[in-house]
Amino acid sequence: MTSRTGPTTQSPPLPAGLTREQLLEIYRYLRLTRTLERQSKVIGGLFRSLGQEGESVASAYALERGKHGDILSPLIRNLGSMLVMGARPVEILRQYMAKAEGPTRGRELNVHFNDLELGYLGQISHLGDMIPVMAGITLTFKLRGEPRVGLVYIGDGGTSTGTFHEGLNFAAVQRCPLVVIAEYNRWAYSTPPEKQFAVKDLADKAKGYGIAAATVDGNDVLAVYQATKLAVERARAGAGVQFLEVKTYRRKGHAEHDDQHYVPPDELDWWAKENDPIDRYVKQLLQHEWVEERDLSGVDERTRAEIDEATDTSVDEPLPQGETALPGVYVNPPAADRLWFRGL
Repeated sequence: MTSRTGPTTQSPPLPAGLTREQLLEIYRYLRLTRTLERQSKVIGGLFRSLGQEGESVASAYALERGKHGDILSPLIRNLGSMLVMGARPVEILRQYMAKAEGPTRGRELNVHFNDLELGYLGQISHLGDMIPVMAGITLTFKLRGEPRVGLVYIGDGGTSTGTFHEGLNFAAVQRCPLVVIAEYNRWAYSTPPEKQFAVKDLADKAKGYGIAAATVDGNDVLAVYQATKLAVERARAGAGVQFLEVKTYRRKGHAEHDDQHYVPPDELDWWAKENDPIDRYVKQLLQHEWVEERDLSGVDERTRAEIDEATDTSVDEPLPQGETALPGVYVNPPAADRLWFRGL
């Protein structure tokens, strides 16, 4: 492109209707997720999402956030989706450390907590159970005439449970505004997909229920965002349940105690070197000149500082006192001090 005053450069078009600021915000959530899971203060009981951060962040980013917005229900490896919805790193660390000031006041661990105003509902540990729960929640949206959507995650192993199929069928019949993100991440604990179902794609499981289904590269952040955005728009417009399969890979064991002895080492190496979702996203951003290196470096620096501050804040905070265990268990509990002296 030239002008009378000489050659000029035209800004490269931005993808998927996103602004430059939004592209950097997505990058921040990706880095925030990985950095938070890599801190060294929480070790036991940590379920890392290494290799899957892209699909969690991108899918959640497609929702309407804020009070009276959309609702999502994460699984243990969808920490990135909660951060997108507004969960703070210091809350996550307090929860994992069972601190008195944590979201559940030390009564639970992991991501088993809610903030419905921010838009996330903590999971039930039994796999598949959040499908019928979210079917019920989104049915209330429909009955009240609210333009809200629910999004729920399910792993490939979870799609073999009875509650998954029962909940999916109910949601399909009721035409609930529900988006199901099915994560084909290769390992259901230590069981590969070919030993638990005969279909090649998880999306095939949705077809028997009359549900619109699609498959997307789960390690392509922008592809997941675009596919989820379309699914959310369809669900909000009254098209019923939308099923999106994301092909990704779990690069860490089920939890930190799992040494992954059942995984071929070359398989892990390939996914780490050739198909890391954050590396791929950074490459896209720089190749298309949507952002500059210094923009990304600035995000990295701020993210590390945020996680360091959250860790320093939470690590020495007190654990809950024993007498605080019963409030919230009974509707009208006796005075906490009397319960304590009675040994209850």
